Amino acid sequence: MIRRLLKDFHGDVLAIPGRSIALVFFLLLFIIPAITQDPYILRTLIFANMFVIFAVSWDLLSGYTGQINFGHALFFGVAAYTSALLNINLGWDPWATIPIGALAGVVAGVVVCLPALRLRGPYLSLVTLAFPLILLGIIFAFADFTGGELGVSGLARISDSRTLDYFISVLVMIVSVLIMWKLTDAKSSFVRTGIIFHAIREDEIAARASGINTIKYKLLAFIVAGFFAGIAGAFNAHFMRIAGPSNLDLFFSFQAIIWTVFGGICSIYGPVVGVYVLHPLMEFLRIVPEVRILIFAGIVVVMLLFMPEGIAVWARDKMERECPRCKLSNMAFRKTCRACNTRLYERGA
Repeated sequence: MIRRLLKDFHGDVLAIPGRSIALVFFLLLFIIPAITQDPYILRTLIFANMFVIFAVSWDLLSGYTGQINFGHALFFGVAAYTSALLNINLGWDPWATIPIGALAGVVAGVVVCLPALRLRGPYLSLVTLAFPLILLGIIFAFADFTGGELGVSGLARISDSRTLDYFISVLVMIVSVLIMWKLTDAKSSFVRTGIIFHAIREDEIAARASGINTIKYKLLAFIVAGFFAGIAGAFNAHFMRIAGPSNLDLFFSFQAIIWTVFGGICSIYGPVVGVYVLHPLMEFLRIVPEVRILIFAGIVVVMLLFMPEGIAVWARDKMERECPRCKLSNMAFRKTCRACNTRLYERGA
């Protein structure tokens, strides 16, 4: 059993450059506190971990199933407020309020999915854009309960140590990303949702005609996206010790789109790269606040001009080559496939 697992690990991870780099990157995250204990650096990375979960959940919903959601902050904000109100009003521990907040994100996902069953394309996008605005109106209307513009503050901390907060955020992020990656893996032999999500995105009518219950799988995509975005929102509320209207800001929804497109949409690892590049960059650019947004926008525009598929996908294509016969990924320097020995390049190429 162990020998088989090691063989699969060697063949499915170590033999593929992109996955090997991802493995090294995740391992490095665990040793960062041994390199630096700077609270600001750890705080920046904790935010990055939460935003990774948020961006990957958007990629699962919009990148893989084609249900373009312009109001993804709704799931984040609903979970943040739910967790905050339970903690402040009932005194519940964060370890109880965070999972309940995630479930609130699931409920929000189901609510948003209802119009998605009838609408497609730009019409669905515009409807999803309205949901955070509706919730903001409710928050301001019941300011005595929700805190209004000031939000709900004074939440309990996740832990008394910034380092422990960091380790928890890394662990939650890695587990969340791995689950979402497996759910969207079209080549997985254990979970078949990935290939179905792809089919719905490419042609929902054809997928329905082939016998796929598209309603069930669209609902599943909204539920999973709402759950993981909710985890990020609830965790963020307890880490910041406040849940406010900024959690539902429309720009925050667009940030998830920017992170995902920058790294590479419909790839799972693309949002991870996008967040870890752009979020620390924005923090660094605080030294020039006058032109911070201008520089950020310039970098994103230049990247989209020269690498429209995303920086992570562009790098992967430089390192890997897909076998034209068995569709297995190989290192780019190989001449033949490691599995079926098919030539990867045309003669003379």
